[in-house]
Amino acid sequence: MQYIFSLILGVVQGLSEFLPISSSGHLLVFEKLLAPLGYNSVSSSQLLTMLHMGTLFAVAAVFFGDWVDMLLHPIKNKTLGLLFIASLPALFAVILLGDLFDSLFTGWFLGPSFLITALFMWLAEKVSHNGKQKTDEVDVKAALIMGGFQAIALLPGVSRSGSTVLGGMVAGLTRKKAAAFSFMMSAPAILGGFLKEVKDAAETSGFSSLFSGPILLGVLVSAVVGYLAIRFMLKIIERKSLNGFAYYLVAVGVVVIVFQLTGALDFPPIKLPAL
Repeated sequence: MQYIFSLILGVVQGLSEFLPISSSGHLLVFEKLLAPLGYNSVSSSQLLTMLHMGTLFAVAAVFFGDWVDMLLHPIKNKTLGLLFIASLPALFAVILLGDLFDSLFTGWFLGPSFLITALFMWLAEKVSHNGKQKTDEVDVKAALIMGGFQAIALLPGVSRSGSTVLGGMVAGLTRKKAAAFSFMMSAPAILGGFLKEVKDAAETSGFSSLFSGPILLGVLVSAVVGYLAIRFMLKIIERKSLNGFAYYLVAVGVVVIVFQLTGALDFPPIKLPAL
């Protein structure tokens, strides 16, 4: 069953990391759905971290030429510095509000977070058609704005890609450029989480636990599906409305809230966290 769990969660991670529907939220939902079949979220924490590495491989593959250029010409190509700047708001948020975010990851905020992401998708569609001139050039201001929206996405159930795409559109970027920079912004965050997991594994069960058969399968699946998801989003975002994602998220959010209110599938109840 572990291979089946890895396959399912790999597909979920690959799709939901880059489609604006929240990977953290969907992984939490599927953990609850798979629990009656024997899935253990505690023992599978390393699997979830490694699934994110799969999507990091996807970002590296899609934007391979961009990564090579920025690393070989860091002064001429300012993208690397802009990615660093864009990562700062989320980093400061984790340092200052880490305990609060940990309490939210118990899942009580999950349903409302899906609705927040739905609102973001609706707003992104409105902002992108506000009649103002758009640009393909990311500057420091745009990086900080997108970084601020990425910090909001630390809430489980709020889509990182959806939030940062909205941030890019608020900053005046074209739809495709906002999506492309959003996807590249995921790399530092994913890499940081992976290095932390490697450190924890070295102190406990050792490195071998990170490279078991089920985990490697999940990484491969999330990488392939993530690659396809990025290509899909870059193609459709210029000519298709994001409102379809908003409708989907409203439906998921309502269903999850019903589960939370009724206690179905062991979803945690909605409550205020202890500050």
